[in-house]
Amino acid sequence: MDALLLWLQPLFLSAFEAFGSPITWLEVLAFVLAIWMVLCNMRVHVLAWPLALVSSLLYFLLFWSGKLYGEATLQLVFAALALWGWWQWLYGRTDEGQVLRVRRLSPRGRWVAIAATALAWPLLGLWLQRHTDSTLPFWDAFPTVASLLGQWLLGRKYHENWSVWVLVNAVSVTLFAYKGYWLTVLLYAVFIPMSVAGWRAWQRQIEPAAA
Repeated sequence: MDALLLWLQPLFLSAFEAFGSPITWLEVLAFVLAIWMVLCNMRVHVLAWPLALVSSLLYFLLFWSGKLYGEATLQLVFAALALWGWWQWLYGRTDEGQVLRVRRLSPRGRWVAIAATALAWPLLGLWLQRHTDSTLPFWDAFPTVASLLGQWLLGRKYHENWSVWVLVNAVSVTLFAYKGYWLTVLLYAVFIPMSVAGWRAWQRQIEPAAA
């Protein structure tokens, strides 16, 4: 990992400063790709997934260098899920064998999702606390766990993914502000209204199908 970071050192050079913290070219590039990705997600456009793949790998480098190991590892999972989501949006089917469309979780599915997140969050937080030098193990763990849920819901075109992203983004703003990743703070702050807009856009796709 150290050799890779050394090879990519030019990307870690400061592009500008914000609130006394340097903003690297790596963070700038990841920011632009992430915004583009969410815009594509809002439009249910498959280009979102290759953008997610590249953006996730860039954010992995950024967070690993900042010792946010939960968030860094999450980005690798995001990269793998981007390949899975790409395939799902191109070839995926519902349990009934139909082409994937924007839809809602069942009430049971919502409770299962909430319970799984509530269980996994403290377990991951304890693991990070005991086995890494993470500076904020439980703050790091929550968006990690919730983001996995959001990514699965997104890949399967469940409308509820957007409400998960609103919560994840709100927590992440605080986490990244603490670490001084100010451009990423701006990114996740922008993600909050974008997630609300995505929720509304997908809602409009559900209503004609249900009519």
